[in-house]
Amino acid sequence: MPLQQLYNEFYTGLQQTGAVEMVAVISGIISVWFSRKESIWVYPTGLINTILFIYISVKGHLLGEASVNLYYTILSLYGWWLWTRKDQVSGDRILQITSNDSKDWQFQLLFFGVAYGLLLGALTWAKASFAPEAIPWADAFASATAYTGMWGMAKKKVASWYWWIATNLASIPLYFVKGYMFTSVQFMILLLLAIAGLISWQKKARQRMQHSYQNPVV
Repeated sequence: MPLQQLYNEFYTGLQQTGAVEMVAVISGIISVWFSRKESIWVYPTGLINTILFIYISVKGHLLGEASVNLYYTILSLYGWWLWTRKDQVSGDRILQITSNDSKDWQFQLLFFGVAYGLLLGALTWAKASFAPEAIPWADAFASATAYTGMWGMAKKKVASWYWWIATNLASIPLYFVKGYMFTSVQFMILLLLAIAGLISWQKKARQRMQHSYQNPVV
């Protein structure tokens, strides 16, 4: 596709962006900004985003993405609860940002593999049965990485940002092809925020480790 034609389609798509998609995109960007800051507001703003994107994804025959946003909604409530828990003695938050150990990686990779296989099978069947516009392999990849990233985010794992980066890279062209230009732009912005979030959480995890070494629990 020529560059000028690509630009024209992109610009036309932005002009045709509906209010629902616009609110969903803006709330999603705000939510990721809060997650980078480790703010509890990541969850209420994120719930607005996920609920609206369930509707958008079903409408665009992105059934894998619809399932992701339903999963996001459920995990957001779970993560909200985890992030607000505090130690009854010190008053400090119980859940802290940590890096993956070998067991975490094994679980996340297995989780991704199972999610991808199940989604690919389901979406391939859906494409043949009633959703010919579905893109099974791409939708399944974007969805499975997002499933894994959301679980890691609820647990405050640094590696969750690697999964988000993969999700954003896959989702940019996926939503562009479906005509959701503003959503495609959202994922471009989220990609940059995910990289910034990774750097920020890596720094916080290192600081926590250094603090633990300097102040060992006796």
